[in-house]
Amino acid sequence: MTRRQLLATVAAAVKTAHGQTPTETASNEDFWMQARMAFTVDRNLLNFNNGSVCPAPKVVQEAMERYWTVTNMSPSHYVDELLLPETEIIRTELAHEFGCDPEELAITRNTSEGLHNVILGLDFKRGDEVVTTTQDYPSMITSLQQRAARDGIVLRQFPYPTPPPSAAHLAELFWKNVTPKTRAILVSHLTFTTGQIFPVGDICREAKRRGIYSIVDGAHGFAHLKFKRDDLDCDFYSTSLHKWLTAPVGTGFLYMRRELIPRVWPLLATPSSMASNIRKFEGVGTQPVAMRNAIADALAFHRGLGVERKQERLRYLRRRWESAVRGTPRIILRNADDPSQSCGIGAVSIDGMPAPKITEVLQNKYRIHVRTRVIPGEFDCIRVTPNIYSSTQDVDRFSQAIREIARG
Repeated sequence: MTRRQLLATVAAAVKTAHGQTPTETASNEDFWMQARMAFTVDRNLLNFNNGSVCPAPKVVQEAMERYWTVTNMSPSHYVDELLLPETEIIRTELAHEFGCDPEELAITRNTSEGLHNVILGLDFKRGDEVVTTTQDYPSMITSLQQRAARDGIVLRQFPYPTPPPSAAHLAELFWKNVTPKTRAILVSHLTFTTGQIFPVGDICREAKRRGIYSIVDGAHGFAHLKFKRDDLDCDFYSTSLHKWLTAPVGTGFLYMRRELIPRVWPLLATPSSMASNIRKFEGVGTQPVAMRNAIADALAFHRGLGVERKQERLRYLRRRWESAVRGTPRIILRNADDPSQSCGIGAVSIDGMPAPKITEVLQNKYRIHVRTRVIPGEFDCIRVTPNIYSSTQDVDRFSQAIREIARG
């Protein structure tokens, strides 16, 4: 598919959805078939692990190839003089999409890199506490554990029911675990385990009132949910663009409230003149700019589909497969079917069958790829993440496979 053909495809899809609400478009297979054909995925394998890395549409792949070709024409000259300056346009466009000042947004390689800058860069002292859950991302937990071993800070983690009774219950658990020594909270916008949505705005505003830093792991939030920075009111937010934005692998961004930039040390040292410059968090040495520059094409594709339409499609697919398996003996759904608590990510367990075994059977017998998630001492499950190129036939095939496994 050429760039011109792709644009014609998107235009045809938009015309198909004309006059429909995002919720109505969510079940319009004619619309989503147009989006489906923009991807070059293996149609013989159902990829329901888009939560780890999403494939990029053809238009983004072509952009990467173009920028890579230019890079190799004369790397020193073309990268420094042509490609690197374009980074500032991408910064501006990402900031517009997120709803912040471009001078508050650093382009990174992934969520972990952004959050490591924050967790390892804040001036915590011995005895200072950071509060988070037992279901936050392992890379962030090990980062906090390193600070505990090195600097004597205290990491406080708490479990929560999966699914919880309400979003408000999750906020209450945070405040039950906060003490006068708490300096920061780490909260996932959507968890990497079950896609549980936290009431981030409520939590961050209360943290601000208490003088506590709010650090948000947004790996699964950006380009998945419709929101802006002001809806969250957080101090720090980091995301990976190779997930729900379908940008090249190895792209992400870190948002940092402007007045906090001088207070955070970057992972790699930068000149003192950059102390208040958000770009100090981008200084990781030589990296392939072809990946970063193609973010612009991923943004264009995302906007062409429509942020709210995309959100509602992802929610529709999850609800479809969950509805098909709900009530089946042995099947345990780990999501609350509540728009404030879940969107496109789902999770399921089978009583008496370890999650790694479910993953193995789905892969070997049904050619369906999912990801195992295990929280020691609490539960295990498979995380199920279709994407906009997934069809209703795909999710029906998955739900049929899960029912067969549970019954067999």
